[in-house]
Amino acid sequence: MKQIRLKQGREKSLLRRHPWVFSGAIASVEGSPEPGETVIVRSAAGEFLAQAAFSPQSQIRARVWSWNESDVIDPAFLEHRIQQALTLKQAWVDSAQTDAYRMIHAESDGLPGLIVDRYHDTLVLQILSAGMERWRDEIVAILSKMEGVACIYERSDVTVRALEGLPERTGILFGDTGKPTRLIKENGLRFIVDIQNGQKTGFYLDQRENRAFVRQIAQGKSVLNCFCYTGGFSVYALSGGAESVLSIDSSEEAIQLAQENTLLNLGTLDHSEWLVGDVFQELRTLRDRGRQFDRVILDPPKFAPTASQAQKAARGYKDINLLGFKLLKPGGILVTFSCSGGIDASFFQKIVADAALDAGVEAKIVCRLEQAPDHPTLLAFPEGTYLKGLVCQI
Repeated sequence: MKQIRLKQGREKSLLRRHPWVFSGAIASVEGSPEPGETVIVRSAAGEFLAQAAFSPQSQIRARVWSWNESDVIDPAFLEHRIQQALTLKQAWVDSAQTDAYRMIHAESDGLPGLIVDRYHDTLVLQILSAGMERWRDEIVAILSKMEGVACIYERSDVTVRALEGLPERTGILFGDTGKPTRLIKENGLRFIVDIQNGQKTGFYLDQRENRAFVRQIAQGKSVLNCFCYTGGFSVYALSGGAESVLSIDSSEEAIQLAQENTLLNLGTLDHSEWLVGDVFQELRTLRDRGRQFDRVILDPPKFAPTASQAQKAARGYKDINLLGFKLLKPGGILVTFSCSGGIDASFFQKIVADAALDAGVEAKIVCRLEQAPDHPTLLAFPEGTYLKGLVCQI
């Protein structure tokens, strides 16, 4: 089999079961492997380390399939891994209350570069690596045989594919999409999800448990939900008895869908206020008008996909958190998130601490939040934890 050999001393991360091999760690590539082809990874001394998918254009030159030399990377191997992932997720998701969840979470489920989200009877698939691209047809065939699956739709329309030398791509892979939207249930609530045009794969499934948390602290409170998208946190807050909820997003289409989701669950738009606009500017306007809230939720898009962008992104995070603190009533709670992989938890806490200092408030972290358990993280792969949340009370 074709193989790559590492430089002296560069096997340490693999021995700790980190699943990535970077280009700078490689001494030689033997046999001219094609994009996505399985290769053996060996130490400088020739010892077997792993089997991995080769990606000649990416800085992540190989992604580990298996630590076992006797494994055969074939459709049966993929099907076993997919079934393992599904079994794990079903143990964490109450199917009576929720029919939308992450079925496959890439490296953390032993399927590097593959994301599959389930929305009722529809699977939305995202392929992020050359290795997974090579097995695309086999993966679709495996998924299409699963019980209750009527449709598979691809949302490989993400910029990271360019790093793997892959074009962006979307479209139907199995079944018939019909309308671009799906109706799902989550923790007993219902949401309309646009699988074809929505952000990510249509819905922020990773925030499921955090939305439920907001519902618990919303009773009788005034709530400001920033970057509200299709209204997840807003609907949960209103269903939890919030006195009022102001939701802000730059997308008029997202606000319209958020209103539909509110009507679907509450039957009314009473106690809700909606604002289409730039969140940074709208927060300044609210501050200047003297508006204050009991709860402020900040769930911005990804400001720093990589560590190289972290310092620049920190300014944006600090600005919105500073304004968020200023808009809180005494004793109020800020629920703030970062989904940027380039900003780790300690750096995010520092940013929020600096924002509180500049806002002139004394704040305490009363709770930390993260992605839902259907988005697991391998202990040896901290990159799998990307969503960081702080609940701060002043």
